[in-house]
Amino acid sequence: MKPLVGLLGVIVAAISAEFNDQVASIAIADISGGLGLSHDPGTWFGSLYISAEVFGMAMAPWLLVTFTLRHFTLFAILLNAVSSILLPFCSDEPALYALRIAQGLSGGLTIPLLMTTALRVLDPPIRLYGLAVYSVTATFTPAIATTVAALWTDLVGWQFVFLQSVPLCAVASVMVWYGVPQDEPHYDRFRQFDWRGALLVLVGLGSFTTMLQQGDRLDWFNSPSICVLALISVIAIPLFLTNEWFHQLPLIKLQLLARRNMAYGLIALFTFLLVGQSSSVLPNLFLQQVQGFRPEQLYPLTLAIALAQLLMLPALAWLLDHQAVDARVVSFIGLALILAACLGASFITGDWFVQSLWIWQALQAVGQPMVVMPLLLFSTNSVRGPEEAPFASALVNTPRAISEAVGVWLLQLIQRWRGGLHYNRIADQVGQERFSLIQAPAIEPRFPPPLLPDGQPRAPHALAAFADSMQQQAMILTISDAFLIFAALTAALMLVVLVLPERTLPPRLQFAKK
Repeated sequence: MKPLVGLLGVIVAAISAEFNDQVASIAIADISGGLGLSHDPGTWFGSLYISAEVFGMAMAPWLLVTFTLRHFTLFAILLNAVSSILLPFCSDEPALYALRIAQGLSGGLTIPLLMTTALRVLDPPIRLYGLAVYSVTATFTPAIATTVAALWTDLVGWQFVFLQSVPLCAVASVMVWYGVPQDEPHYDRFRQFDWRGALLVLVGLGSFTTMLQQGDRLDWFNSPSICVLALISVIAIPLFLTNEWFHQLPLIKLQLLARRNMAYGLIALFTFLLVGQSSSVLPNLFLQQVQGFRPEQLYPLTLAIALAQLLMLPALAWLLDHQAVDARVVSFIGLALILAACLGASFITGDWFVQSLWIWQALQAVGQPMVVMPLLLFSTNSVRGPEEAPFASALVNTPRAISEAVGVWLLQLIQRWRGGLHYNRIADQVGQERFSLIQAPAIEPRFPPPLLPDGQPRAPHALAAFADSMQQQAMILTISDAFLIFAALTAALMLVVLVLPERTLPPRLQFAKK
């Protein structure tokens, strides 16, 4: 019973870390206003978090074995709590960035602990249900983040976007202290510490994620800073992979990718987190930027999707626990539902509101757990002993953090590429229609245009409104294209499901034969 309490404490800590990321991203406008940040400094607020998170996820599995799971988990929770308490009251910009880095590092250190703890404390008969709880961080928290952001920014105060972590961290620390067993530390591992790998992760992956997030704002390779970051990434990342392959005690054990199910778990989770933006980011983007909704007007939709996850995840665990059920088939059906949702939502128009999105979001709510649960089953069944659990956790979770930066880059690319194209086409079409009207015989208007109090016509306001309508229409077409791109990624992952993973049994049967 005590180990399960400890696992629950790690889950609460992981949810708190996810909220630090997801809720802050949604409420960034209120946060920037409250902290006095303009747009450009505000972009670094999210960028630094993700870069620090990637470094933390790569380092966490090695550190937790060295310092023991219990002590290291308590340290990660403490770092989260302290940085979250200080952030809303910090007025110095460099100190603010330092605290955000600390908060991102705490998130990166916490998330991998969940898989490691689950593999350690959950016996095979109940492991699937533990993995269902782990899936909460991948499906439930992104869906409920909008509801939580609306609660703090519109009803309480933007400061609670950060202060929300304090009670969660307090509960998590008590549970971890009580339930996680105390092991003997292994400080002798420092003699084999992969310092080159740690440095290359910090420099290489940090440069890569920063480049992806800041590239659009700095005009990509027209910026010397982006060119330098790209050069560092191209050199450091291959060196990191080579170092990890040959190091005696690596941070990430790449040899595990030789197991087909482990390789599938990595590819599927990375792609799934990209496609998951079709159910979280894109509907919010449409309703906020096109329809003018505030977060508190979106919460009925996002809250319903989040609550559906709490029903679907244990149901999927029960289903996959049957020997006759093939996890590959479940994954394929789930991806088919997500594909249908993306294709259906691609017909979006300016007349759509929350009610128009319900059916497609419902398909996402059913399909996403059907993808996440099998990929976790494939990955964890590939682990052949407790000593491999930290390596597997690092291998799965580090690309998970990178996917967030790639997702930001992909959406910015779509908006720049397709958004600019749609806006130019609309402007050309309007120009051609205007030219044809000029060539037509002039018709005297029946009524003169309304005048302002000073006698000037309202033409500038009409032109501004017309320009806004052009931008809104271009945004609608861009969001439609984004749904189609995510549909293509989903279809590609469906092909991967057909060829890469091997059949695996439920843990209670898979490990009973060994």
